[in-house]
Amino acid sequence: MAKTVIISEQGGPEVLTLADRPAGEPGPGQIRIRHQACGLNFIDVYQRSGLYALSLPHALGMEAAGIVEAVGEGVTHLKPGDRAAYACQPPGAYCEARVMPAAQVCPLPDGISFETGAAMMLKGLTVEYLFHRTTPLKAGDTVLFHAAAGGVGLIACQWARSEGITLIATAGSDEKCQMALDHGAAHAINYRDADWPAKVRALTGGVGVDAVMDSVGAATFDGSLDCLRPLGMMITFGNASGPVPPFDLGRLAAKGSLKITRPTLFAHIADHDTCQAMARHLFGKVLSGEVTIRIDQRFPLDEVQAAHRALEARATTGSTVLLP
Repeated sequence: MAKTVIISEQGGPEVLTLADRPAGEPGPGQIRIRHQACGLNFIDVYQRSGLYALSLPHALGMEAAGIVEAVGEGVTHLKPGDRAAYACQPPGAYCEARVMPAAQVCPLPDGISFETGAAMMLKGLTVEYLFHRTTPLKAGDTVLFHAAAGGVGLIACQWARSEGITLIATAGSDEKCQMALDHGAAHAINYRDADWPAKVRALTGGVGVDAVMDSVGAATFDGSLDCLRPLGMMITFGNASGPVPPFDLGRLAAKGSLKITRPTLFAHIADHDTCQAMARHLFGKVLSGEVTIRIDQRFPLDEVQAAHRALEARATTGSTVLLP
């Protein structure tokens, strides 16, 4: 039996419960993995709350790292005893062990710990597609990155620095702004300042940024559009403050033929070979020291409710892991 966090209804952190479930045996194209650490992400909150609907009851969690215990027919890139990590569908990573599809599970290099692997996969692969697969970006370009002191943001600050891209960070306190600067942001702005779009404009000499990377959603969307240069790209990849309300597409024309996209990690990693290549790129950044994964919170698996409360209260920085 494996302890597993499930929800039987959608709501607040109180709906998260622990149950003993059999892990089972892997079928064709599947593996069984025993987790050493599990990652915590805002998508877990969206699924728990009902913003992203799930068929209930359902296990939660999108990323983890551990040891492969068994492989099913047709699985060739993993074998029993391998260290592995993943961030992929279906939800169910908050557990001691599980059977799951193998295609998006990635061999974890020996130089990366299980905790780091669990803390970096969803966030790091997100940064990989933001900088390399969403819109053309090159050294010398400037991007605005919201919530830059979070798990994704601190990776993005370092990634941008390693690529020669100027990153303007926003965060919700002066302390978090300093954290973004310490991790490679060129500039940092407290977005609780009502004039933050004007400050972004000033930092770019009035031109605007090449791209905005925004996981905050409703609270920052309008201001973000005002920060873009003509033909700039608005990348909205999360809804931490709530979903963006419907808006008039004509605004994009009026502000300079702006572009907008709402990507998801899971579309980018749907192909096995692409997923594995993205993971190798991420692992290379970490092993080289260009990107360091900061884990600031650790919770036992049975304290998952407290972990969710801390994440929603913006009381976390960097990454958070759950320990089975």
